[in-house]
Amino acid sequence: MSVVAFAKNWNGKFKNSSYELVSYTKELANQMQTNLVIVSIGKITEEELNKLSQYGADRIISVNDARMNVLTSRVYAEVIAQIAKKESAELVVMTDNNSGKAIAPRVAVKLKAGMVAAVQELPVSIKPFVVKKQMFSGKTFGYVQINSAIRVLTLAKNCFGLVENPVECNIDISHPEVNTGLFKIQIISEEEQKNKVILTDADCVVSAGRGMRSPDNWRPVEELAEVLGAATACSRPVSDEGWRSHEEHVGQTGKVIAPNLYIAAGISGAIQHVAGISRSKCIVAINTDPEAPIFSVADYGIIGDVMDVLPRLTEAFRKSKS
Repeated sequence: MSVVAFAKNWNGKFKNSSYELVSYTKELANQMQTNLVIVSIGKITEEELNKLSQYGADRIISVNDARMNVLTSRVYAEVIAQIAKKESAELVVMTDNNSGKAIAPRVAVKLKAGMVAAVQELPVSIKPFVVKKQMFSGKTFGYVQINSAIRVLTLAKNCFGLVENPVECNIDISHPEVNTGLFKIQIISEEEQKNKVILTDADCVVSAGRGMRSPDNWRPVEELAEVLGAATACSRPVSDEGWRSHEEHVGQTGKVIAPNLYIAAGISGAIQHVAGISRSKCIVAINTDPEAPIFSVADYGIIGDVMDVLPRLTEAFRKSKS
């Protein structure tokens, strides 16, 4: 029996979400008194794989197949399911990001497993197997019992943290047989986006709403983001009015994010917006209205005009960095 975890890499590099996944599943395997097997798919160096051992990965199965450098959910699900069956996995875990959301349901079907998405912490109990997750757009928590012999979980980002647990690592190379008919996605051309932090992967996000008053006033938001190495985001009214791209819209109907730091400038804090940022570790709100709902969920609040506060924050961070 074992716990199998899929650690995604981005162009051959792991990110904190993968290290968090290993930290979580190592503790989970210990709790279940079983072994942890980490699965890596796609081209990656042994040096990069060994970084997972700092968080408890003592056994890694690497599927270093050039055909799998392009993430195809059908292919990845087939590979992970094959490995899970071979390792007699009781539990398969992956991060609740875009790839995890696409792959996990397919794996669950192949393994005839019960599945729970975006779990918040270690299981409340193992027998019966009960996990905790947010429900109703983050307004409450629910406890879900999985009765199937095999379970599939996705782990909510930034809910467990990184736990260093250095171990010796054994890397096995695997060449699973995959139906060639599943390889239907081809890369025709690539354009690399430079000097821009991807919103869903960002550790820090500077977001703004209609309190900026005009799309022409966005430069202070961008300057603060540049200093912090942060991604920029916005509320739905801003994207609906065409001030910013819908790619930057966070909230219940936009992107759901969980950065370490979320700065909300001129955002009132409607429940639809809060649903998309509630898992942020630290929320800083800036608003002229002391009664704005955003202050009820913020860890720190600044009552003031964003056009005055943002430049002062930017200058303070510049001085701190220098």
